[in-house]
Amino acid sequence: MTASKILLYFCLSFVVGIFLNSFFQISLPALLAILILGIFLISVFWKYKKFAVIGFCLLFLVVGIWRHQSVEIQISKSKLQIYNDREETITLIGVVVKEADIREKTIKLTIEPEEMKGKILLTTNRYPEYQYGDELKITGYLKTPQEFEDFNYRDYLAKEGIYSVINFPKIELIGKNQGNFIYAKILNFKYKLRESIYQNLSPPQSSILGAVILGDKRKLSEDLKQKLNIAGVRHVTAISGMHIMILSGILMYLGIALGLYRGQAFYFAIILLLLFIIMVGAPASAIRAGIMGGLFLLAQKVGRLKSASRAIVFAATVMLVQNPLLLKLDVGFQLSFLAVMGIIYLMPIFQYYFLKWFPVEWSSVKTLGGLLSMTLAAQVFTLPILIYNFGYVSLVAPFTNVLVVPLLPYIMISGFIFGLSGIIFLPLGWILSWFSWLLLTYLVKIVDFFSQIPPAYFKISWVWLLIFYLIFGVLIWRLRERQKLKFLNY
Repeated sequence: MTASKILLYFCLSFVVGIFLNSFFQISLPALLAILILGIFLISVFWKYKKFAVIGFCLLFLVVGIWRHQSVEIQISKSKLQIYNDREETITLIGVVVKEADIREKTIKLTIEPEEMKGKILLTTNRYPEYQYGDELKITGYLKTPQEFEDFNYRDYLAKEGIYSVINFPKIELIGKNQGNFIYAKILNFKYKLRESIYQNLSPPQSSILGAVILGDKRKLSEDLKQKLNIAGVRHVTAISGMHIMILSGILMYLGIALGLYRGQAFYFAIILLLLFIIMVGAPASAIRAGIMGGLFLLAQKVGRLKSASRAIVFAATVMLVQNPLLLKLDVGFQLSFLAVMGIIYLMPIFQYYFLKWFPVEWSSVKTLGGLLSMTLAAQVFTLPILIYNFGYVSLVAPFTNVLVVPLLPYIMISGFIFGLSGIIFLPLGWILSWFSWLLLTYLVKIVDFFSQIPPAYFKISWVWLLIFYLIFGVLIWRLRERQKLKFLNY
């Protein structure tokens, strides 16, 4: 048993501990029993390596449970929550620590008070407009986030360190530019790029491009959102983990298609991925997905794709050490992890059968096969999570994703080019926007056509999620073993 494999088992044990405590509250006696069993196996069977490893795995399992419980205790003891749901006003001074979430009639601000640990989600009128780095004096009523029938808003905010909300308080601006200087400049650039896009393109093309490259979904109409859901391509308009994972792989293939060597294509993809994360404002979800995407690209560069899963598990473990709530409550984290695991394990299988059915030695056909294989692999592995969280599945999704997803890098690159040009010289941006308009119009037509085909909607429980992924695991293992056998016979 190698050291890397032992480390993998330790990381998985830690993650399983977080998973167990996320769904079942593990009691102190049960925790002590697992701890004692682990210590017993290590001390008595030290000479037998397998038993010693099992003992250490039990210890890491306990650490995972303890880490999750400690964060829950920290949340319950938050000083801010003491003032929740009281019929008395409270006055706080805090700074806007995230990009403002601008809606049609309201604006949502994430506030970090100066004297209390935690964050507040503030909802106020659209005007006057506040932005990142503003220091505000707020007077109002703190409330606990609601728990809806089909969505736990409280847990959704808790993973971001937000335990209280305040609606339409009295606000006094007492200072500006109190945030990070570099992050403020990034958000200012993002604002200019957004305005350039909306000035040079008309809806729905502009609203789709704004969502794809900036994560700005406020311009998407409800009708368009529903069509994207039915067609199964809503994920392309969200800066999600799966979105960035697919994008990172596509950029690698794009670099190779442009004639770059694998090593050169790696740097090409990394630079563009980094620029993309900066362009969207560097949210924590995009940074996490970018780390996993970067590890995947590095594995492709060194030709160790099969070993990349260990690095991905280790990266996920480090993220969960910092915030164990991500495992259950952050859909983006789940999608980015599952998308990269699907690409690692399923993509080679899909590529094998693609080349078997289309034995053409053209580089363009091989590149297309790689793109389609990667997209389908990510889709297959993330589909159960999408169904579980959003309650729907589209039967036409495999077809629409094959037709739309390979165009994503061209849409994004052309959008960035004309958007940047529009910032410098508006007429030049309008001229260069025509190529983006053609690609986006194609996307709209595909979505319009396939959204007319009735989809299938259904909901599944978390038990079925486990069954699905067990089936995936067994199926992949059998297919990989069959390929090994064919190779040995050959």
